[in-house]
Amino acid sequence: MTVTERDTVVPTRKQSVSIITAGFGQNFVLTTVSTFLLLYLVQYAGISTAGIAVVTGIITVAKIGDAILDPVMGSIIDMTHTRWGKLRPYILFSALPVAVLSGLIFTVPNADEPLKLLYFGICYVLWGIAYTVCDVPFWGLIGSAFVDPTARTRVIGSVRAFGAIALGLSTLGMPWIAKALSFGSVETTSQGWSLAVFLTSVLGMAVFLLAFFNTRERQTAAKATGLSFRQLFTTLAKNTPLLMVLLGSVLGFGRFVVQAGGAVFVVIAYGDEGTFTLVGAAIIGGLVISSFATPALLRIASGRTLVVGSSLVAVALYLGLFVAGFENLVVVLVFIFLTGLTLGIFLVVQATMIADAVDDVERRLGVRNDGISFATLTFVSKIMNAVALLVFGVFLVAAGYENGASITPAMQATVFASITIVPAISCLVSIVPFLFYRLTPADRPTP
Repeated sequence: MTVTERDTVVPTRKQSVSIITAGFGQNFVLTTVSTFLLLYLVQYAGISTAGIAVVTGIITVAKIGDAILDPVMGSIIDMTHTRWGKLRPYILFSALPVAVLSGLIFTVPNADEPLKLLYFGICYVLWGIAYTVCDVPFWGLIGSAFVDPTARTRVIGSVRAFGAIALGLSTLGMPWIAKALSFGSVETTSQGWSLAVFLTSVLGMAVFLLAFFNTRERQTAAKATGLSFRQLFTTLAKNTPLLMVLLGSVLGFGRFVVQAGGAVFVVIAYGDEGTFTLVGAAIIGGLVISSFATPALLRIASGRTLVVGSSLVAVALYLGLFVAGFENLVVVLVFIFLTGLTLGIFLVVQATMIADAVDDVERRLGVRNDGISFATLTFVSKIMNAVALLVFGVFLVAAGYENGASITPAMQATVFASITIVPAISCLVSIVPFLFYRLTPADRPTP
């Protein structure tokens, strides 16, 4: 590579395909960890109910710490100036640590529980830091590489859609891969899970490197690199549309409760973790369809309208699922599919609204802070996941569930409420901040 690399032109299509493919690899790793972690710890690592309470605390604190690290990472990115740009170097150097640490999380040693918890806590905290280093610049790169808002929205929709497909393949495939790698055993083993996660994480993060090799950051007249802390945070504080997206997103944490605890819920409700493949397929189907469709919807309705409308629909669906109950699996799958549609709309519009807010503040203030602005996207995602996991963990502990426990109707009802009532309330409350999202028209003189 030469000093003039950033001046070379990479076709938009090549950049699009590379970023979408990179996002697929990254999302496969992320969704494997987020979907199967609790299941692995309870069913295969032998963590007790008391231990799960500790694990929930570790994950929650770590995620909040990671979320706080996101704006710090975003600031570091915006102060970076290299021949590769300010975003791409972090994508290059974070891939291997994420791959290795993902496998280590699923390699809890066969030891006394305090040692298991200590090992898990160290590995999980390091994994969270490494993932932050790869995730923040990835989303910033989407905003930087695509100047045309329409093209950018299509890429965001495709990244979200293929992220959902990655979730589907992980949900459907990882149990089988873990079983296949449980050599010499009829049943899936802890070692099988460890080997499976190591293998898929290395492959996924290798694909993620396409985002480094086949993209370029935008050239802009605005101040975009070597920014000072004062410039960064002054600009961020004046970006009211962005702040409204952040607040509305955090309040809508309930959208992620099913993902955080769905695998455990199906064991409690149906006594078979394999049933989660059906539940996962339902929500993923909804995510994929709506993620591909949302860019078209944004041509006929504003992002604010879509977020508010889809949130109201989600409230009705979660309440409807609670009333219907979980006895009829087909009914549950229909409701889960429909909530997946609303989630896909939210995820695409959320990222698009942030990207538009970055463009808006560049027009108004002459500063382009991709790093810290898109760090807020990963920030709120982690906060939403952390709170969702915390809430589900609280309900799980309150229900008294652990591996081998006798399942009771009260236990099932308690956990079912966590994936229906909580999301309904959360989606309803999240609407309020989005009502105040306003952008400055491009043709209006800036103050």
